[in-house]
Amino acid sequence: MSDTLFLDIMAGKIPADIVFENDQVIGFRDINPQAPHHVLFVPRERIPTINDIQPEQAALIGELFLAAACYARELGVDSRGYRVVMNCNEAAGQTVFHIHLHFLAGRNFQWPPG
Repeated sequence: MSDTLFLDIMAGKIPADIVFENDQVIGFRDINPQAPHHVLFVPRERIPTINDIQPEQAALIGELFLAAACYARELGVDSRGYRVVMNCNEAAGQTVFHIHLHFLAGRNFQWPPG
């Protein structure tokens, strides 16, 4: 598999503002934030799109959501609310082909989204 921007961040080749890290997931601030708090939670294992997730990776995907919930508690936005989003392929807005969970908080959100 070819490298992605996220693999380069995890390898320390590209600097990032890391806010969460464990052995399975890394979380860092988005460089183009869409909310006061916009963090990307990325599995250390590269999975290009949601369509590529295998049954044996279900626990890893759960770790992304657990990391987001942990971070929400740390920020104190867990009770007020936050949004998590995953995009799949170009038409949905995916630009880096390594799945990642967008965590957005700190403002009110509309429904439906763009």
